Amino acid sequence: MTARAITRVLVAGGGLTGWCAAAALKRRAPFLDVTLLATAIAPDALADRIACTLPSLPGFQADLGLGEDDGVTRAGAGYRLGTRFAGWAEGLPDYVHAYGSYGHAIGPAAFHLHWVRAAREGSTTPFDGFSPAAQAARAGRFVPPTPDTLFAAHDYGLTLDLDRHRAMMRAFALHVGVRETVGEIAEAACDARGFLSGIRLTGGETLAADLYVDATGPAARLRGAIDAERQDWSAWLPCDRVLLGSRQGGEGPPVLTPVTAHAAGWRWSSGGQVGIAYASAHLSDAQAATMLADGATPDRPVTIRPGTRAQPWRGNCVAIGDAATQVEPLEWCNLHLALSAIDRLVAMLPDADMAPVERADFNRQTLTEAERVRDFLAAHYRTACRPEPMWQAVARAEPPASLAHTLAQFAERGRLPFYEEETFARDSWAAILLGQGVLPRRVDPLAETMTFAELRGMMDRFTNAIAAALPRLPAHAEWRAAQMRRLAR
Repeated sequence: MTARAITRVLVAGGGLTGWCAAAALKRRAPFLDVTLLATAIAPDALADRIACTLPSLPGFQADLGLGEDDGVTRAGAGYRLGTRFAGWAEGLPDYVHAYGSYGHAIGPAAFHLHWVRAAREGSTTPFDGFSPAAQAARAGRFVPPTPDTLFAAHDYGLTLDLDRHRAMMRAFALHVGVRETVGEIAEAACDARGFLSGIRLTGGETLAADLYVDATGPAARLRGAIDAERQDWSAWLPCDRVLLGSRQGGEGPPVLTPVTAHAAGWRWSSGGQVGIAYASAHLSDAQAATMLADGATPDRPVTIRPGTRAQPWRGNCVAIGDAATQVEPLEWCNLHLALSAIDRLVAMLPDADMAPVERADFNRQTLTEAERVRDFLAAHYRTACRPEPMWQAVARAEPPASLAHTLAQFAERGRLPFYEEETFARDSWAAILLGQGVLPRRVDPLAETMTFAELRGMMDRFTNAIAAALPRLPAHAEWRAAQMRRLAR
């Protein structure tokens, strides 16, 4: 090991984000001395508090060597195949954004282009009717990706029992050699270069490291000591409050998370956790509390400031999770962005020089990813069809240039330009846009390489195959129960 190699890493933040970072750094770079400062979980750290996740979490855990038994079943998680959106476009039925393919390419054209042709020429099955994962989820059924079947090309997220999952990740991190110290930050000292030189705790103890990872939530207790520069996304993401609630008993988490729009935002339910996101200028905290599901005990409202740090890595400090980017939990991206930053940090682990060129590339990739997540979330609002003032205002706001480009290309003939560091696949973009009634003005010529009768025949055979396969799939609760029985043997 060279003399310039870093040896000490300090991760600040006692939530799931911090433990994931500490575990990944120690597991993948075992020569590091990794300490986690277990500060109290910030109430506004949504990456640590939202139960629903994207498929990136199971993949992240698998890369660390955490299998499904420990990372899902023993931790009490449920499986998610997607999200069902209702009320986002008045006059249209609900639709599903599933984590998988919709139809299959026919000739040189993506399936959604053929669907647009069918929709232009007459009535057709809703777009999510061509997603095996979406139809399984609508039926309350679950199966993992299964080769050589219709259910081979999907993925799944999780609905977490947050306390158990955090405890599981903490136990794993300690097992691989992470050291834990408990305390609260009194001050983060910053030198003339913009590097952190140490952290003083409220008890008087001082901690120092070569590299600092800030997972303390939106307050960014470490990264914020260097500067407070950030982008403001509130013009495109209007919800500045989130109210979470918990409820006991009832059924387990649904395989399809319902998200329902209301006059000032949207609400959701994921088993034991329910929530509502809203614009405080259009809905009071008290009104939001009454809109939670029956039997839910509300927490205190959380204030969010949608936006991001263009430079999450400055000096020797890297902000991850809400310390870097804060967005409402629409599409469940909060923890995902943290996990992606952790993977990127491990891949770009610096030496003691903290070379500016390396920091610049990390920041470029991280910002690009965050901005495309912003675009995907903003597209929900931009294309929603609701009459209330909040919705009308955000629909009139000039979109970011990258989103404007995507929407213009799609509106013309269904093309979906793909950017570097995309989180969501083209089928996900198509599911949202078509589900909300955005129909391209023209049919792409590549979709007209067969007769319409041939196209309808192929589409009918595909939906019939899905319908025939569904009864053979187990219900979500049955799948989870079978896993528990296997572990008990």
